[in-house]
Amino acid sequence: MAHESMWVDLQGVSFEQGYVDAGGIRTRYLMTGKEHEDVLVFLHGFGGHAEAYIRNLAEHGKHFRTYSIDMIGHGYSDKPDIPYDIPAYIKHVGDFLDAIGAQQAYLSGESLGGWVAGSFAIAHPKRVRKLVLNTMGGATMNLEVMKTVRDKTLAAARAPRESTRERLQWLMADPSCVHEDLVECRTRIYEQEGAVRAVENGTVLYLEEVRALYLMDEERVSNIQAPSLVIWTTKDPTAAPEVGERVARAIPNGEYALITDCGHWPQFEDSDTFNRIHLEFLLR
Repeated sequence: MAHESMWVDLQGVSFEQGYVDAGGIRTRYLMTGKEHEDVLVFLHGFGGHAEAYIRNLAEHGKHFRTYSIDMIGHGYSDKPDIPYDIPAYIKHVGDFLDAIGAQQAYLSGESLGGWVAGSFAIAHPKRVRKLVLNTMGGATMNLEVMKTVRDKTLAAARAPRESTRERLQWLMADPSCVHEDLVECRTRIYEQEGAVRAVENGTVLYLEEVRALYLMDEERVSNIQAPSLVIWTTKDPTAAPEVGERVARAIPNGEYALITDCGHWPQFEDSDTFNRIHLEFLLR
């Protein structure tokens, strides 16, 4: 089976793992590309980390100074004991851009990361050059899905050696692509001191009354000014392709792309197709 280790995707590629102070939050990143290039920032989903985009850094680093970050409360970034609502994520992304000296950036987010990227683009339209919403979270109020995401993520954080694999396999159309390296990477993140409390703080967006405040419905996404690509999949466990189509139609400069036979992580499960579609849009 290919891709038995995440790091084979960066063999032969110059990359950096580092930390910056983003508004007082020690923030971890993976980076490829050169200093003078335009900035692209990848944002992971709830309970995730920078390695969600491990299969995309090399190709995008050929064209952009490409960052995949651990958002506030996630991965190896700081985890202050606060509710991680959308304003908290928006502030962190802005502080990260300030920390790396980027007045503008291309933003691409998966699941929660898409929710954050889209919300940031609405709040700070002059800072976003182009936007990609990849199986974006926050577009529906499906209580069953919200409960599933909340319960599976909490279970993995509380018993990572027993439950992390199941949490990751739920993301994929083909569970066999969840290899040992990916499981161990996330397991060790969840074994950190404070990780359980951080996940608990992150579940605030999966409560109906809070989610309603920041729901990415048609009215809200119509405020996105940046040229935008909405990527969905045929086997996403969180929402049907029609949701992605609806979001794309509501964005004034929105486009839609459907990737077949993938679940919630098309950037990982079919990285070749994702990279091709993603780069074609960003470079056009």
